[in-house]
Amino acid sequence: MMTHPVEKTRMHIAVRLFLIALAWLACTTAIAGQPPGPAGGVGYTTFETRDPVRGGPMTGYLFYPAAIKPGKPMRVGVYDIDAVADARPLPGAKPLVLISHGHGGSGLGHADLATYLAGHGFVVATVTHPGDNFRDASLDGHAEVWGGRPVQISAAIDALLRDPRWSPLIDPGRIGVAGFSNGGYTALTLVGAKARVPRFAEYCARYARDAMCAGAEAYRAEAARHGQTLEQFLQGIQDHLGDWGRTSDPRVKSAFAMAPMSVMFDADSLSGIDRPVFLYYGEADSVLRPSENAARIRPLLKTLVGVRSIPKADHWVFIPPCTRELAADVPDICRDPPGVDRAAEHVRINADALAFFRKTLGGTAAR
Repeated sequence: MMTHPVEKTRMHIAVRLFLIALAWLACTTAIAGQPPGPAGGVGYTTFETRDPVRGGPMTGYLFYPAAIKPGKPMRVGVYDIDAVADARPLPGAKPLVLISHGHGGSGLGHADLATYLAGHGFVVATVTHPGDNFRDASLDGHAEVWGGRPVQISAAIDALLRDPRWSPLIDPGRIGVAGFSNGGYTALTLVGAKARVPRFAEYCARYARDAMCAGAEAYRAEAARHGQTLEQFLQGIQDHLGDWGRTSDPRVKSAFAMAPMSVMFDADSLSGIDRPVFLYYGEADSVLRPSENAARIRPLLKTLVGVRSIPKADHWVFIPPCTRELAADVPDICRDPPGVDRAAEHVRINADALAFFRKTLGGTAAR
């Protein structure tokens, strides 16, 4: 299969996101001013299924309403989350929301959103995307990521609906997805968007100095070794996006996309979206510039039912508030521009996600 040398092309972004992943592994997430936890008790467990892309294991976390009272955050490895391991779940079928992390992230990277939704009546599943996570980002930019990420989410849905413990707790007719950055891209493809990989060439022609285009010459050199133009080389990647199955999943009824990686979308590739979308982005995003990503696709989304742009906010506002230790280690990622209160924004993000999924997935009982 033809791939391209992404290690050079997106090195700047990869390094920054790898740093945040390492830092998150070095300290906990509970700090003063952290967004409110769930309204009701939440349990969590881990699950594992087969990666449909490379065939190895794919791990994830499952959060669910539990027959317990909310308490102090529990330690999960080096994370503090508002959930209790293997707590007894509340009976009854509930809507399911899948969360897809960004490049270099993990299945616990958005645990605040997961526990908030679970505390309000949802079952929430996260996965750690093989080849595009904090331990292994080797497939970033490859067809295995752009075509494989949504198929991995579908595989997680399959696994949960087959599991005799969890299938009775999930209503298969009420499934949604949320995602950040590459996960936002994943969410949009699951509801019908189709990537156009050759758009990267157009993008880099306009923004040669952009972080995503730092290795444009490496792209061209690799294409030349195959006797191709850059456009032909990228089209080769495009041709392999369906190797692992359909990227759209009709079971997914709605998508909550946070700062989605959208360079590869145009009006035609977004025309296949036929389910509700809520779009979120920071107006000062320095990683995925809004004018070429979220803000550009905003008027092209025919099923857009909600949008919120966060004034002055950078890309990292969608990562939960940093600890003091994390802020000292990676200040660029943890320091928001003046006038941006990340903790307050997460209160709003979580509330908007809850309202959106209640509306699009049929609602949940108040807890």
